[in-house]
Amino acid sequence: MNFPLPHASNDLSGQTALVTGTTSGLGWRFAQVLAKCGAKVALTGRRAERLDALAAEIREQGGAALPLTLDVNDDANLMAVVEETEQTFGPLTILVNNAGIPDAQHATRMSTELIDLVLGTNLRAPYILSCEIARRLMAAKLPGRMVNIASVGAFSYDGNGAALYSITKAAIVRMTQALSVEWSRFHVNVNCIAPGAFESEMMDGMQARVGEFAPHMPRRRIGHPAQLDSTLLYLVSPASEAVTGAVIRVDDGQGMK
Repeated sequence: MNFPLPHASNDLSGQTALVTGTTSGLGWRFAQVLAKCGAKVALTGRRAERLDALAAEIREQGGAALPLTLDVNDDANLMAVVEETEQTFGPLTILVNNAGIPDAQHATRMSTELIDLVLGTNLRAPYILSCEIARRLMAAKLPGRMVNIASVGAFSYDGNGAALYSITKAAIVRMTQALSVEWSRFHVNVNCIAPGAFESEMMDGMQARVGEFAPHMPRRRIGHPAQLDSTLLYLVSPASEAVTGAVIRVDDGQGMK
């Protein structure tokens, strides 16, 4: 087998990607980056007007985007989004499981409704979506790339609220590892990014509740979503064909305690 020197490319032409949670924050950026590199991208989230705005932005830059309203806790909606994406753009070869919500409460103070919502959004939906797309890739005998978005909260918790968020993100890490083993022989690579504190609506809400984080960070700053571009592109690019089951922390040194 011959490899170029260096064996690295961000060209995603011919790929179809689905990104969850694209109405703001990291998902908004992920969708733009994938489209800019040539992938056709399905944009999903609950706020239709935000999806339409992002789709217009991507198209203005010469990219292909399909805005699809999605409630990740609605199983029928999940299946319909996958089907419509493939009907429009062809087989889904890239999945970015980005949608997630915090709980911001101590474990004993959470209602069962909130417990179900956090578990459903942060863990159940990514699992169901991954399995559905994997089935389709295997049936079509196509390789695929899945990138799960966890958090440094998967590895530590200070006890001041958001215990379930930490638990679900730790589960996403383990899901990545387990599915990577099961699906490796089908050339479906499953990897994970564990970001620290990056600019997003979720982060804005957390800072509104507890105060600004930046002064307490090692570099006294909150990360910008653009600083995740290179990691995302590496995990979906041809160069990472031998990488599966990896969990990459991108936290600006914030989580090294």
